Amino acid sequence: MPLPQNPKIYHIVHVDRLASIVGDGYIWSDREMVGRQNTGTTIGMNAIKARRLQLPIASRPGLRVGDCVPFYFCPRSVMMYLISSANHPDLSYKGGQGPIIHLEANLQQTVAWAEQNGRRWSFTLSNAGAYYFEDRSNLAQLHEINWDAVDARKWSGLNISSMVKDGKQAEFLLERQFPWELVQRIGVISDAVAQLVGVAMGEAPHRPVIERRRDWYY
Repeated sequence: MPLPQNPKIYHIVHVDRLASIVGDGYIWSDREMVGRQNTGTTIGMNAIKARRLQLPIASRPGLRVGDCVPFYFCPRSVMMYLISSANHPDLSYKGGQGPIIHLEANLQQTVAWAEQNGRRWSFTLSNAGAYYFEDRSNLAQLHEINWDAVDARKWSGLNISSMVKDGKQAEFLLERQFPWELVQRIGVISDAVAQLVGVAMGEAPHRPVIERRRDWYY
């Protein structure tokens, strides 16, 4: 698969977190979320979240993974599979994939916002929660991402290289906060969750399109 002409990025959250995101006007990094209460259900693995607070981003000296809001370059991520299985010992959330929503944004617009607002950004070639990963901070290097892996529907199993799973977990990282106004589309698994999204957005002036995208789930 060639480099997409207009790459999209995806952040996944529990639907009960959306109201606080809309109210604040931002998705916050894990660093910023430490100590915050009543913001909704946490779906990540606590041990990995803690590790990400310490992992350095080589291309951005002084910046840590946990200082950033993370995005994947695809829906239906490896993390979504773990959430759907609800049996991973390090995952405290056991509510399945049903209440999880995808917040989709445009990569180029996000980078433009970051540059205009003095926020650092980077992207990785694999899972930024691993002890070792490579990162880049130049869009001219986007071709180094394994886009075939990012687009793969099947990323593990017999005769499938482990590099596919690694490549599918490439991330985009934005320092500190991501503005709600840059979310262009919200992908949900069902009409019922779509209704919850509509309620959470309330009377917000920015209301991204909501789409039922069963193909974004397992």
